[in-house]
Amino acid sequence: MTDPRPAPSLPPLNALRAFEVAARCGSFVMAAAELGVTAAAVSQQVKSLETRLGKRLFERQGNRIVMTDAGRALYPRLESAFADLAAATDDLTDAPVRHRLVISVLPALAEHWLIPRLKGLTLDPAIEIRMEEDPVNLVRDGIDLRLTYGAHFYPDHKIEVLFRDEVTAVAAPSFPGRETRLSDQPDSAFVHTGWGPSFGTQPGWSQWFAGRDPDATWGGLTVHHVGLALAAARAGLGVALVPERLAASDLAQGRLFRLEDRSLPLRWDFVLVHSHALRRRPALQRLITHLLS
Repeated sequence: MTDPRPAPSLPPLNALRAFEVAARCGSFVMAAAELGVTAAAVSQQVKSLETRLGKRLFERQGNRIVMTDAGRALYPRLESAFADLAAATDDLTDAPVRHRLVISVLPALAEHWLIPRLKGLTLDPAIEIRMEEDPVNLVRDGIDLRLTYGAHFYPDHKIEVLFRDEVTAVAAPSFPGRETRLSDQPDSAFVHTGWGPSFGTQPGWSQWFAGRDPDATWGGLTVHHVGLALAAARAGLGVALVPERLAASDLAQGRLFRLEDRSLPLRWDFVLVHSHALRRRPALQRLITHLLS
């Protein structure tokens, strides 16, 4: 028997989808990249949905958007609905998509912090690790989590602090000058670390030796990644200034030792970055909790 009641009047699917993606990404620009349209088109779709509902779903703050109470009430139900639609279509395919978590991370942070940190974590779903320099596009490149130094490249994302670190002077046990004060070492004994084009000045030997001319010419080896500075120190090529957390394993195993019992603070925190709404995924929640524990 035909149901005499009229079908519910639904807002246009495109408007609902634009809101769901914008809420998940925390940005009209990133939502546009995912949907393959312009940011203006996403904004217009969201505005039409707001008009239809008679509710403001986002507060616009320059180029940033923040969900209102109405938006936060609507988003979880829409997210669940679109997830159900995706699951329904996946069930009809011959080769279901294998879900995985993609972690993008700075090279030195990957090798010297993340990999050891994954011990004890059940790798279900599968995890893919990509070593990349900043900036990266989380939405376009399908990245669930970014681990990096400083949050300035990702103003439209959720930022959580992993740790604040300091640099300390380290060398290998075979280093010939280990009994000599650093201030008495020749210039050739020092390994200089460039942090790459993405970052400004970080603590270096000129700051370590207060009062030395910062524009003075130094000898020794210069490398452009923290991981290479650690490798150079382990190889006995000189004394390097490296983050203590990233050197922790080498120090504990005796591959490196500290030459002076002091350190210099780094300017920024090491952080993890993800979309504002993405943490609702249980697997990602477990991963973030494990990394922050």
